[in-house]
Amino acid sequence: MRIAILGSGGVGGYFGGRLAATGTDVTFIARGAHLAALRERGLRIESPQGNIHVPRVVATDDPAESGPVDIVFFTVKLYDTDTAMRMLPPLLGPHTLVVPFQNGVDSVDALTRAVGRAHVAGGTAYVYAVIAEPGLIRHTAMGRLIFGPLDGGKSPLLEQLLDACRTAGFDAILSDDIKTDIWSKFARLTVFSGLTAVTRCPIGRLRDDTGLSEMMRGALRESISVARARGVPLGDDLVDEVQAATAALPANARSSMLDDLERGRPLELPWLSGAIVRIGQEVGVDTPIHRFIATVLNPHVNGSRSLER
Repeated sequence: MRIAILGSGGVGGYFGGRLAATGTDVTFIARGAHLAALRERGLRIESPQGNIHVPRVVATDDPAESGPVDIVFFTVKLYDTDTAMRMLPPLLGPHTLVVPFQNGVDSVDALTRAVGRAHVAGGTAYVYAVIAEPGLIRHTAMGRLIFGPLDGGKSPLLEQLLDACRTAGFDAILSDDIKTDIWSKFARLTVFSGLTAVTRCPIGRLRDDTGLSEMMRGALRESISVARARGVPLGDDLVDEVQAATAALPANARSSMLDDLERGRPLELPWLSGAIVRIGQEVGVDTPIHRFIATVLNPHVNGSRSLER
């Protein structure tokens, strides 16, 4: 099995690195200083699950150097989606599947328009990992991939991917209802990313503060209501599941959007709380907490450049 990682940051670098370390043929598509470090020193991962150094990796900024692969991990930031989709054609063979392990719920439709439904599967990732420095991925918590065919049928290629993930030693699930899995992650993430960013606080401060904890539950209920109005059957039990999962996180766990905010980078806000507001308006569901998050963070959505005007 050949895999291309299109977007070799925290998500792609972590899972791609673990796959490469156990013998899977992985090509990392990266850029800038991160690409240079991958070429010169390989890929390092620091993780509670054990540190890894893959001293030689295949890394490029030109997908044509790779050619067609079996699976593409589409793991770029949401604001880079359109640019990254233009890089896909050299990676596509007759049976290639592109699996978006991104935040948000718009990626499958965007990729389907770009490369055709036959080349797209659904996916979502649960992991806290960032590029700590060029060539180094720092993983702090969780580490699960969920993927599945869009129609819920069988996919020998995704079954091969499942085997490769298990060999690599991380949790992976081949889903028969990937749309619901994507929305379940989306509902959780919109709350975690939005409220950690808008308060500039890690999860421990939010869960220990009575008012903020209730605001998290309220925001989650808004996300669940929007999902249901779109025909995705998220249950009320998700609130208790998220509360239990939040209690198990390290107190210093932070969203990538908070990291991006503090570093002056663009934010995925329009595809997270912004999307909850947009979809809520389309389906007639009021979302006041997410509207507050989207409004307060909007001046920062383009990064530090947006504050220069």
